[in-house]
Amino acid sequence: MSSVKQVQVTFDCAEPERVARFWCEVLGYVVPPPPAGFATWDDFDRSLPPERQGSAFACSDPSGVGPRLYFQRVPEGKVAKNRVHLDVRAGTGLVGEERLATLEAECARLVALGATRVQLLLADDHNESCISMQDIEGNEFCLD
Repeated sequence: MSSVKQVQVTFDCAEPERVARFWCEVLGYVVPPPPAGFATWDDFDRSLPPERQGSAFACSDPSGVGPRLYFQRVPEGKVAKNRVHLDVRAGTGLVGEERLATLEAECARLVALGATRVQLLLADDHNESCISMQDIEGNEFCLD
């Protein structure tokens, strides 16, 4: 029997810090303290070679329960649908109009942060309603 492993979710993106701070706001995550010997992440970033400055950023669940999110700069832009996406669980346990109202309210908050609403998927025989969305760099996620 093997032990449960921790999971980190990694995003390829153009602007790691910007995307990380967006997801901090979406999920209530925090930016961890900078490495020892540095007062701020900006100080740490300036210590790197120019080609590595701004190349990565991370955030984590302050309770330690959720996975760490890591954002790394890549040269290519997004060209296809994500094969893996996050489900932001805002309506867990809710059904019908109460669920839709909760999802719509959270969708409005996320759009104000820079997210894009893609499509409302209404409940069917197998799934509850959800809203498909994109983050500030076009990565798909579901508001569930």
